[in-house]
Amino acid sequence: MSKRLPPADLPNMAAALRAGRAEMLNFTSGLTDDEWTAPSAAAGWRIADVVAHIGATARSFYTPAGLRTIFATNLEQGNEDPVDRRRDWSRAKVMAEYQRAGRRATTLLDAVRRTPAARVRVPLAELGRHPMGLMIAGALVFDHHTHLRHDMAPALGRPVPPTDADRMRAVLTWMIAVLSNQVAQVPVAGLDARVALTLTGPGGGTWWFDEAGALAPSTGAVAAHVTAPALTFPDWGTQRSSWRDSDVTLTGDTELAARFLDAVNVI
Repeated sequence: MSKRLPPADLPNMAAALRAGRAEMLNFTSGLTDDEWTAPSAAAGWRIADVVAHIGATARSFYTPAGLRTIFATNLEQGNEDPVDRRRDWSRAKVMAEYQRAGRRATTLLDAVRRTPAARVRVPLAELGRHPMGLMIAGALVFDHHTHLRHDMAPALGRPVPPTDADRMRAVLTWMIAVLSNQVAQVPVAGLDARVALTLTGPGGGTWWFDEAGALAPSTGAVAAHVTAPALTFPDWGTQRSSWRDSDVTLTGDTELAARFLDAVNVI
């Protein structure tokens, strides 16, 4: 019998968040003013807007503004509104908020993860409910990792920064948690037969999916198996690219696996 996903490793996720923040500060400090205002790969957002988005997201975890995100009906629109309000901010003001909000959110995570509050499940727009500790750590590590490596560095023609197993594990833990809720809310036809997803390399692992969401693998059969490098999942798993153009291998019921992958779109 399969079991639900294990609790997140919050100490390692907190360390991953610190590493991601340090890397973002190092990257942005080397940008020219032209690069700061250049388009990113995120549609409609400049590099400045991406940084403003991450700062606003961090701030939402400890201010009343976060309630707007919790009860939003559309997270993507909920992300656009704070960016719109910051478009005319100076570079210095955007960076000051990013640094202050990131520091306070990290302090909050350190406090929460040591208490029962870390396990309290709270809503996040249409992404369902998540344990509070995972939501703070996972969302922020995911944002830092994905925006820097897929929206900022490539758009500027700069080298994509390397990552490590702890940060990748934090990113994947959050993405699988979000995907689990999405699958449970909008089931994929035939998924009662189960699909296994194996992501190889740093931070990787194997997860099973059925119509109720994600499962930790144990015994029993799966109808299809999807295998891909962990490093590519934040790209095609957010539909920044197509899984069909990525190094993704399908075995077993490939039609079911394809239907499942077509539904994967982690916000």
